[in-house]
Amino acid sequence: MKAYLILENGMEFEGVSFGARGDATGEVVFATGMSGYLETLTDPSYYGQIVLQTFPLIGNYGVIPPDFESSLIGAKAYIVKHPCQEPSNYRSEGALDAFLKERCVVGLCGIDTRALTRIIRANGVMNGKITASPPTDADLAEAKAYAIQNAVAAVSRCGAALPAPARQHISETVSPFPPRRRVALMDFGAKRGIADALASRDCEVRLFPYGAPARDILQSDPDGVMLSNGPGDPAAPENGGIVETLRILQQSGVPIFGICLGHQLLALANGYPTQKLKFGHRGVNQPVRETATGRVYITSQNHGYAVVAEGASFVNVNDGTCEGMDYGVSFSVQFHPEARGGPLDTAFLFDRFIGRMAAYRR
Repeated sequence: MKAYLILENGMEFEGVSFGARGDATGEVVFATGMSGYLETLTDPSYYGQIVLQTFPLIGNYGVIPPDFESSLIGAKAYIVKHPCQEPSNYRSEGALDAFLKERCVVGLCGIDTRALTRIIRANGVMNGKITASPPTDADLAEAKAYAIQNAVAAVSRCGAALPAPARQHISETVSPFPPRRRVALMDFGAKRGIADALASRDCEVRLFPYGAPARDILQSDPDGVMLSNGPGDPAAPENGGIVETLRILQQSGVPIFGICLGHQLLALANGYPTQKLKFGHRGVNQPVRETATGRVYITSQNHGYAVVAEGASFVNVNDGTCEGMDYGVSFSVQFHPEARGGPLDTAFLFDRFIGRMAAYRR
């Protein structure tokens, strides 16, 4: 059955419906990864967005629940060139089309994804609407009016207990002894990979919702505080309380490690502004240079905003934007050192965090 995409600039694409059939409006962004589509779909950072995969063949290895980054589907809708209907993988538990139908996620395939990507690169990220019938003026107006709001609140889980798999990973797999470090993970839309990376280093992780006050976090007596990834504009007014909490946490002296949105919020707490990028960085092949050593790493990234600051600890090789900041005890990076479906070049940053937590306790 036919389906359509209309962009806020009036351009239209005619394709074929897959996944759930219906309408979906969101911010159209592109991701360049050749693999990792399951991690992309289950990454809460894509909340409010229509995700376009630039690689043409998606779904080849099926649906593998252990690879999910969360129980949520962040994307409003999904656009691919050719979805695979007969995946081949011994771990697969189904096809992508059936998975999207089950999760009520609208899909669009069969359009010229390369042309759409070039339009976004030339004009910048823009809103769009996928519709099951030919677009009307009302659809165009809806696309133009769309805005992502209260994104962090929509994806942050409530509660303070780490998901069971990571807790088991600490006590049953890594060591028979009690965990060496206690980490408070502030959940702005946290990917499971962050908790797993800490758990694999013998850390006990407690999950705190985005609005948790500094008092509650410090009362848990953490060795360090982890700031997760998440969606939306870091400078949105609804994030003001989080920024103030981070100021208090920094003043306490506890080490802080921020990733993606966590990096941006920590920068705001230190007086550095953020800006929206033309089309963002979303993929698994983004080169960053560590300014202290000059060494270049390949990283996984998913963000549409960047910190504006001098003296960055990492910079993007392609466009020179800030990719990391070091505040002494605390530090943060824009990319994902815990990347799954991506490179692990910068996984050593978790070890750096462990070292700073050890120094803090001494």
